Amino acid sequence: MTEEASKKVDLSSYDNSWYSPGGTSSKRIVWFIVNALFLINPLNPSSGIKVWLLRLFGARIGKGVVIKPGVNIKYPWLLQIGDYVWIGENVWIDNLTWVKIEDHVSISQGAMLLTGSHDYKKTTFDLQVGNITLEQGAWIGAKATICPGVTCGSHSVLAVGSVATRNLEPYTIYQGNPAIAKRARQII
Repeated sequence: MTEEASKKVDLSSYDNSWYSPGGTSSKRIVWFIVNALFLINPLNPSSGIKVWLLRLFGARIGKGVVIKPGVNIKYPWLLQIGDYVWIGENVWIDNLTWVKIEDHVSISQGAMLLTGSHDYKKTTFDLQVGNITLEQGAWIGAKATICPGVTCGSHSVLAVGSVATRNLEPYTIYQGNPAIAKRARQII
């Protein structure tokens, strides 16, 4: 066995004490409850109530935003949403750091925006975070995943079930895992 192969992950030495999502611990606890009752809960179909609650907890949200049932948002105070954005059923915005969603973006059912991951090369499995930006007119397909630090360019498309591990160029359709450019997006 090589020296590298003999090293093992040791989660007992994991330390993310450097990380702080902002807000007091009581604010985070209250948000956890509000999120479960009003956003994740499929019995609340009202976008208006969801938008109001998100703003109350510090999210910056534009006009005409539609948030479907089953949406899970980690920390609203790290979220900015532009005008006329659609967020589909069961979308998970795991925003350990900033997520910026510009105007006229559509995020389809079951999509995941993941701002956090771990350094698999280190025995301590260190937390890593990176902002996500969805530029104007981008469309994130159902069950697609956007990884930390990715920007989806203006009017780019991430196809159903695809995984964006790198930035997406504007007006380009991406597909696969990892997502690769397939063709230009023509809007008529």
